[in-house]
Amino acid sequence: MNSVAIVGAGVAGLVSALAFARKGVASTVFERTATLLETGAGLQLSPNATYVLDRLGVADRLKDLWREPDNICLVSGQTLAPITSISTKKIAIERWGSPYASLHRATLQKVLLQVIEAEPLITLKLDAGIKDDADVEALTGVEPDLTIGADGVWSKFRSRIPHAGKPEFSGMVAWRFIIPERDAPSFLNPRNVTAFVGPRAHIVAYPLKDAGAFNVVALSMGKNPGETWAAECNPGHRSEMTAQFASWHRDIRTLLAYAPKPTWWPLFGVTDGRWTDGQSNVLIGDAAHAMTPFAAQGAAMAIEDAYELAGIVTSGVALPDALAFFEHHRQTRVSRVRSRGSFNKFAYHARGPIRLARDLVLKMRSANQVAADLDWLYGYKAPG
Repeated sequence: MNSVAIVGAGVAGLVSALAFARKGVASTVFERTATLLETGAGLQLSPNATYVLDRLGVADRLKDLWREPDNICLVSGQTLAPITSISTKKIAIERWGSPYASLHRATLQKVLLQVIEAEPLITLKLDAGIKDDADVEALTGVEPDLTIGADGVWSKFRSRIPHAGKPEFSGMVAWRFIIPERDAPSFLNPRNVTAFVGPRAHIVAYPLKDAGAFNVVALSMGKNPGETWAAECNPGHRSEMTAQFASWHRDIRTLLAYAPKPTWWPLFGVTDGRWTDGQSNVLIGDAAHAMTPFAAQGAAMAIEDAYELAGIVTSGVALPDALAFFEHHRQTRVSRVRSRGSFNKFAYHARGPIRLARDLVLKMRSANQVAADLDWLYGYKAPG
């Protein structure tokens, strides 16, 4: 394999370019926007993701910028009483071999770009929308051996894959905002990732060392707005957020009421479908399998995809066979992660007797038992 074209310069596309460069394969990354701007706010990078970043030589650049939380905590959103926790910082290294970290998405993108700029095998072309192979050839002068669609949930490249999945509204929306640590209420611990759970909704808050702030994401049921990604939170959105969390603890209601500049994100996934045309085109990341954030694995799955794809298609196997193997292998993994996300949604949003049973079971389980349930997810070492 001599050259690769990558459509999209998000996390999936940039990691893909680095993974191929480590295999000695040149790539061109095409980004339709003229300037790379971060979208979203914070990211949780579980050990299965930081393992790949370490293998690509990126983790060392991030270690002084990310926060390795002491614990992941589950807390009642209605009483602020703790339900269970896991000592993430200690267990992540000892049990899964790589850290669990949180950081701003813009920080990860900035560091990836720094590494890419020093890599002669990678060319980044901004303001370069790709519609077909002719566009790629016109912009690069060569026909790539492989073209990768890494252009997100609203992928245009996906139309080139017969029987690919389609965007589908999850029924959930998210309100996201960043609050400086100096302004944060005392129930937000800068050393922990905390999930506040309640009926039909939950909130995740975690520290961003690089921003000196907390990333807060409040998730609940919501209406389908049609094709959109993020929007500034208008008065109607704020009223909806207030209504969804009306039964929660007053301190959380206050936090949401005075949230600084929240954005409103309808959560879309991508239905099951093909990821490759079986010849020379393939989807990765959200373009292939966008999922709701209930397992905090969206970025991790994109990172795994990118790393494993480079290893598989440069292994010497015929490209159509390599793409078929990649699709089957990664779909099996992603399907299990999605199932875990569905379970978390059920558990986090439980009401009545189910909520009481959930709390009792979790309180009775040891930290080692909780960690063991996550070995398959966090302990995964993506082959490359």
